[in-house]
Amino acid sequence: MATSIAANAWVDPRAEIDEEVVIGPFCMIGAGVRVGRGTRLMNHVTLMGNVTLGADNILFPNVVVGADPQDVSYAGGDTSVEIGDNNTLREGVTINRASEKEDGVTRIGSHNFLMGNCHIAHDCKLGNHILIANGSLLAGHVHMHDHAAISGGCAVHQFVTIGSYSFIGSLSRALHDVPPFMLVEGIPARPRCINIVALKRNDFSLERVEPIAAAHRLLYRSKVGLTHAREILRANNQLSPEVEQVLAFIEGQHGGKHGRGREVRLAA
Repeated sequence: MATSIAANAWVDPRAEIDEEVVIGPFCMIGAGVRVGRGTRLMNHVTLMGNVTLGADNILFPNVVVGADPQDVSYAGGDTSVEIGDNNTLREGVTINRASEKEDGVTRIGSHNFLMGNCHIAHDCKLGNHILIANGSLLAGHVHMHDHAAISGGCAVHQFVTIGSYSFIGSLSRALHDVPPFMLVEGIPARPRCINIVALKRNDFSLERVEPIAAAHRLLYRSKVGLTHAREILRANNQLSPEVEQVLAFIEGQHGGKHGRGREVRLAA
């Protein structure tokens, strides 16, 4: 199938549009944009600045990718947005390009589903197979690891790290790093249990799940502390790779301030 561009779309001649791309009515594509094979822009989609879209993405109406970071210190630097393959961006999603405070890239991986009116701020880094439900907001510099999910109407503080296979419950305020495999919710969001739904969906065996559950009970119910929890888990032969991942994540979390391991500016 050949590339299709609606007559009333505006595409800068310097933009790079691959084969089999569909650009619908009233889309606006800027000079620094590259769109990969098979990607579809439904209508009223705006791509501005330095934006790279991979293959087979679907962008629904009123998506805006690549606008200036909403950071008062931004001075117009040559920053960008990079998005992988097979992502779905539903109506009204906004993704800002990076500031100049990290590597200059806001990055989204592949196979992600961002529902209506989500906001991904400057310098965020999202992995693969992520789901973010309607109206949730990621502040600047948030890192979200593979297979994590956020329910609707959540707000995530800047520099928060969201671990793999974790889940943030609806209407939560995530001020602190979210450990992998955990379900958090509340204002502020706190770990409540393991994210058993995600583990089952991703074929975690009972032998893999039980040590994670034991770690959760020790750390967040008994509150025995990181060192003591490690000793108990080792004695019970429950220091699985997943548990080691949880413990390493929490250790890094404690290295920052306010429960955010990457808050290096305030940790100094």
